[in-house]
Amino acid sequence: MDKSKKKKLIIFGGVLLLVVFGIIFMNVKRKGGKIVVQTEKATKGKVVATVSGSAKIQPEIQVKTSAKVSGQILKLGVIEGDRVKKGQFLVQLDQEFYKAEVEQNKSNVKFTHAGFDKARSEYERIRKLFDSKLASTSELEIAKSTFDQSKAQVEQSEAMLNQSQDNLAKTTIYSPMDGVVSQLNKKVGEMAMGSQFTLDVIMVVADLAKMRSETEIDENDVVTVSLGDTAKVSIDAYPDTTFKGVVTEIANTGTTTGSGTQNEVTNFLVKVLMIQKPLTIRPSMSSTVDIITEVKNSVVKVPIQCVTVRQPLKPKPDPKVKGSKADAGKKAKDKKKAEKPDSSASKDTKELPSAKEEKPVKVVFVVKNGVSHQVAVETGISSDTEIEIVKGLSDGDEVVSGSYRILSKQLKDGDKVTVNNALKTKFREDSEENKN
Repeated sequence: MDKSKKKKLIIFGGVLLLVVFGIIFMNVKRKGGKIVVQTEKATKGKVVATVSGSAKIQPEIQVKTSAKVSGQILKLGVIEGDRVKKGQFLVQLDQEFYKAEVEQNKSNVKFTHAGFDKARSEYERIRKLFDSKLASTSELEIAKSTFDQSKAQVEQSEAMLNQSQDNLAKTTIYSPMDGVVSQLNKKVGEMAMGSQFTLDVIMVVADLAKMRSETEIDENDVVTVSLGDTAKVSIDAYPDTTFKGVVTEIANTGTTTGSGTQNEVTNFLVKVLMIQKPLTIRPSMSSTVDIITEVKNSVVKVPIQCVTVRQPLKPKPDPKVKGSKADAGKKAKDKKKAEKPDSSASKDTKELPSAKEEKPVKVVFVVKNGVSHQVAVETGISSDTEIEIVKGLSDGDEVVSGSYRILSKQLKDGDKVTVNNALKTKFREDSEENKN
């Protein structure tokens, strides 16, 4: 390794260690009993809710071309990547077996026709004799039965001839549509196995003019996706570029993986038609789809990490009521009740459980005059980085955004805090430099 590169790696590692230690230090640091925090201002603006998923690029229309009869491939009229027109020659299979079958069935048709003509003549002769009372009823019935059988044999032989001719025609395969040969699976000399129940795909013809990105969305997120939602498609092969798309199909039935385990996941296939696409796009390219499910303008929002979950604050007693006669009377009554033994309680009676604790609620910590105040909030939609505050905050309120440890566990209502956003600014500058 080059010495200069090694030196750069050592310097980079040292800086990284300093940053890590700085984060740990800032998270636990207290100055004069004050907790050091980072803050953000609640602002008014636009929040865009999105649902994302990994995806694959696929043609909207593609046909898997396979043989309907079995045979050895004698000729291929195209190679992978060729553009083809509907009806253009693609594949020629060996025809010898099918030609022989056609000739055999032609001979069978002639044979059954001869038998039919003979049976018809015999039937007409017996019928005339029967009309002249020179033939019995049984003789007429036998002649009629022979005639009907020969007629059926003619129809059967003709059907077999038509089938063999159809099989012969199927040994030559033509393009079912205009498009591009996106995949070629067979070579000259290989066998094509024709079957009505399984496909032995020889090639795939796709219309590359219309491409879509297919992604699987989690069952909890798919309910927010609707047909017609706009989307941004990022293709790995085209970095720093996004392409516009629209949701055209949402699967009605999900696909479950890890069934019966803790890792059970149910996803739904969502197809996004690409309105914009690069000219050199190819099927099966990896991509990421961001589906825009809802957009709200002019709403109060904060960074998503500002919102945490805590037990709700107990209401503070009203000083006006605290010293009143009613309050004193209530206290005396409660004291008397506590001193009076409960005669109905038995020795085996268990202590009654205390009232259920209230469920945790979403809160933010607002900083005012160096003190943190826990404020319960009602949230709306969220993007990857910001969340809408429907109730509880106003534009311009200063809320705690970090560190994560302090915000999620340590910080409490009424704690004295010191705001230090220098580290946060440093992280932003480093991120911008890395992007550039």
